[in-house]
Amino acid sequence: MVQARNLTELRLADLWKEVKDEDEWWGDLKQEMLKAVKGLLEDHMEIEIDEQLHAWKYGRIESRRAYRNGYRERSLLTEYGQIEYLRIPRDRMGYYQPSLVKAYSRRQAEVNRLVREAFLAGISARRVGEVLEPVLGEKVSPQTVSRILAGLNREVERYHSRHLSGSYEYLFLDGITLKVKSVSGVQKRLVLCAYGITLGGKREMISFHQATAESDLQWEAFLRNLYDRGLEGKSLKLIVTDGCPGLHRALMTVYPYVPIQRCWAHKLRNVAAKLPRKVQEECLYGAKKIYQADTRREARDRFLNWASLWRPSVPKAVTCIEEDLDELLPFLDCPGDHWKRIRTTNVIERAFREVRRRTRPMSCFQNSASVDRIIYGVISYLNHKWEETPLREFTHNT
Repeated sequence: MVQARNLTELRLADLWKEVKDEDEWWGDLKQEMLKAVKGLLEDHMEIEIDEQLHAWKYGRIESRRAYRNGYRERSLLTEYGQIEYLRIPRDRMGYYQPSLVKAYSRRQAEVNRLVREAFLAGISARRVGEVLEPVLGEKVSPQTVSRILAGLNREVERYHSRHLSGSYEYLFLDGITLKVKSVSGVQKRLVLCAYGITLGGKREMISFHQATAESDLQWEAFLRNLYDRGLEGKSLKLIVTDGCPGLHRALMTVYPYVPIQRCWAHKLRNVAAKLPRKVQEECLYGAKKIYQADTRREARDRFLNWASLWRPSVPKAVTCIEEDLDELLPFLDCPGDHWKRIRTTNVIERAFREVRRRTRPMSCFQNSASVDRIIYGVISYLNHKWEETPLREFTHNT
């Protein structure tokens, strides 16, 4: 038998043994929190069923809609952890449905949101459960993660069918290539994307669509969809592209009166490919001076000076800019504060970098639906982040 020691005999080390360590303390706190949440849910459902049946428990009232029929027990995974044996009241006619615990649901909606956010942040479906287990107190299986992510399909459909505002001032069009599994093997799938800047400087990834190639027919179908949903181009000052011929032919059909701006970054890469390495830096330095001009006339003069200097030694590089010069200068007709952002497709390329960062751990997509879900998730994140931060140079008149 252990004999209790007098208080005068206790040392600090003896007293410290009575204190729980950090992990044990937080674990006990979490259990108490779960008990409180369980109690609140059960109390709420008791009040709710009384209201829906128009009678309290054991009450004798003529206006009663139905009679109670005991309880059913269910486990519920919440953001606070796993609640076991949650008592849900029921009635004989199946009239009562609790508002906080959805029918047949074993997880709180917030848990599904956490799973989606973790997956879209770059964690694979197999590891989402492992990462969230310390938070939820329960491991979510990869199959459950897949079922939760399938719920994104409805959000994707709403995104593709929503009405578009006609207030876009600049429209950027480009595509990104991803690998997708098919019956015949892994194939490359092109995703056509549209990015816009509104009159108030708000940035937005407007839409995307999977295609097999950047042909004029597929670009035209994509642009027609934008037009039919409200983007009629009445406010558009400029459409910026990477120079794809099929896209340009489609634009001539859908938005024939909106000026087209070719991307200077893509054009200079094409020029660099036609230059010997020893003159690349010097030649490109002179070519960049063209788009740094203040007016179209000055830009043309700079091009003529640059062309006369380099045409004898690298005629193909000079011709590369010369044949598209008219489509490389329309940005100069827009406000000067906007030039840096609208003379290239860099703004949409940055969004593509976020898509590539998210998809890098995946060797390829399982199907087309998974492509839509991932891209929609990344786009939703970007649009939400941009919503509160309009571009400064677009928020005032110049």
